[in-house]
Amino acid sequence: MDKIKKTPEQWREELDPETYRVTREKGTERAFTGALNDNKAQGTYRCVCCGQPLFESDTKFDSGCGWPSFYQALDSDVINEHSDNSLMMQRTEIVCSRCDGHLGHVFPDGPAPTGLRYCVNSVSLKFEEKK
Repeated sequence: MDKIKKTPEQWREELDPETYRVTREKGTERAFTGALNDNKAQGTYRCVCCGQPLFESDTKFDSGCGWPSFYQALDSDVINEHSDNSLMMQRTEIVCSRCDGHLGHVFPDGPAPTGLRYCVNSVSLKFEEKK
């Protein structure tokens, strides 16, 4: 898929204020408040900004952290990683590879088989239930 580039004004027109704050300004929603944290339905989690498929429900797990957590992305090229040294700590930020929308962070404390925990803001995702 082609890279999506829009101005901040264009994103503001398309996204509600909270979604804009999180996805375009690298914000974070409060833990345990996101609509998808406890979602158990089967389906695909897509980027809320551009619709790119990011995660499948069979890789979602309850990490207890308060945000939807996945141990594997749908494909290796759907997520880009960047070093994040904000908040006086070193983390790895994850963004949608198609639109650069901020998703959350990835940590090396997840379950097998990957050992990864993609910790994602619910507001960064759009869930498409499997029919």
